[in-house]
Amino acid sequence: MFEQTFKNIDDVLWKDAGCGSELDYVEQTSWVLFLKYLDDLERDRATSAELVGKSYTPIIDKEYQWSAWAAPKLPDGKIDHNALTGDDLLDFVNRKLFPYLSKFKLSAENADTIDYKIGEIFSELKNRLQSGYNLREVINLIDELRFRTHAEKHEMSHLYEDKIKNMGNAGRNGGEYYTPRPLITTIVKVVDPTIGDKIYDGAVGSAGFLCEAFDYLRSGKELSTKEWETLQKRTFYGKEKKSLAYIIGIMNMILHGVEAPNIIHTNTLAENLADIQEKDRYDVVLANPPFGGKERAEIKQNFPIQTGETASLFLQHFIKTLKAGGKAGVVIKNTFLSNTDNASIALRKELLQNCNLHTVLDLPGGTFIGAGVKTVVLFFEKGKPTQKVWFYQLQLDRNLGKTNPLNENDLAEFVELQKTFSDSENSWTVNIKDVDQSTFDLSVKNPNTPEAAPLRQPQEILEEMGKLDREADEVMDSIAKLID
Repeated sequence: MFEQTFKNIDDVLWKDAGCGSELDYVEQTSWVLFLKYLDDLERDRATSAELVGKSYTPIIDKEYQWSAWAAPKLPDGKIDHNALTGDDLLDFVNRKLFPYLSKFKLSAENADTIDYKIGEIFSELKNRLQSGYNLREVINLIDELRFRTHAEKHEMSHLYEDKIKNMGNAGRNGGEYYTPRPLITTIVKVVDPTIGDKIYDGAVGSAGFLCEAFDYLRSGKELSTKEWETLQKRTFYGKEKKSLAYIIGIMNMILHGVEAPNIIHTNTLAENLADIQEKDRYDVVLANPPFGGKERAEIKQNFPIQTGETASLFLQHFIKTLKAGGKAGVVIKNTFLSNTDNASIALRKELLQNCNLHTVLDLPGGTFIGAGVKTVVLFFEKGKPTQKVWFYQLQLDRNLGKTNPLNENDLAEFVELQKTFSDSENSWTVNIKDVDQSTFDLSVKNPNTPEAAPLRQPQEILEEMGKLDREADEVMDSIAKLID
């Protein structure tokens, strides 16, 4: 039922002049979905309070509650036909609802509360639907959805992930919000976080890494009340620069079961590395930072190794924010391993000297659909220098794409061999002593792959041609003699 509802919502958004892409569909679905979730959350909290004889004060004032403006019900449970619609609905949403909700950011006690998230989301987004009748249709459809049980939230989270995936496949800049989930699952398995770890993604996007880590930590376990509270409040942390990604990340975590995600809307790279203290550090970093150089000059000043490559700035940030003994799995362009510019060399040197870069996973082209770049995953632990690096080159018998995406089975051999750093046809170990100490070049060069024959020198080719000419002359002489 939920899947069909989501399809119907997209059909309504498609015909609205204010929504022109998958990105718009996800954004507009998200804010309405968030308010419906909030209504169900308030109902659950009120019920819980009533069971223990306490009173509950709603977060949202009565006039702005879902049941008042979005879905006032008749005795038979159907939405009142007198509910706001058309221009009246647009006027209420744009002029009253959004301004009211955006003020929560100012009144919230701190950034960890659901109140603050409400204010942050509605001060950054706007309603893009231009038809109040289309908005009424969307609201009616979303009112059919339920967030009350674990099973409902679980199904909803999968459908929402599919919407993010579709957005990632849609072109434009949508791909930056989506990292293939089989790859995230594999990275989390290898890093192997435990309950009690503080897990961080400074380029959180749609929060795929944090959601997967949450699922990993709670799967197959009976959690105590204390462990559950730890997962809810003191485990997952993220930062995100873009407004759309921020709300998608918040919504994705909420649907996975984290009520008030510790995701901050900020430019991670605006933080000076010199200001990071021990209290600001994390046990685990999981991330796929954006590639390309788009930061202003004053942002670069925050880093000892200054570069125009955003991912390299993020990597410096991640190394600095890890605690001693902390673990990381970070996706980065494969050119980072071999670039010869001073910044890349200096960063590789810092990584190898301050961290144990124990594993490099080399991914095939097409892993990131539409991105057009080859990537590697760096797995490292902070606190001791690298002695050896274990490389694994993922070799597939098919080209990756929308119809043939990466799956977990593709990565199964990597996960198994990585446990013991075993050598195989696709894996090998490099001793850092054997790496060029002036460039620290870590290029992926599989020693098990047959080398192509080296190109011959021109003189060698000429000599070979001369030899063949002489042999041909001898054959022709023999034939002439036979004829005579």
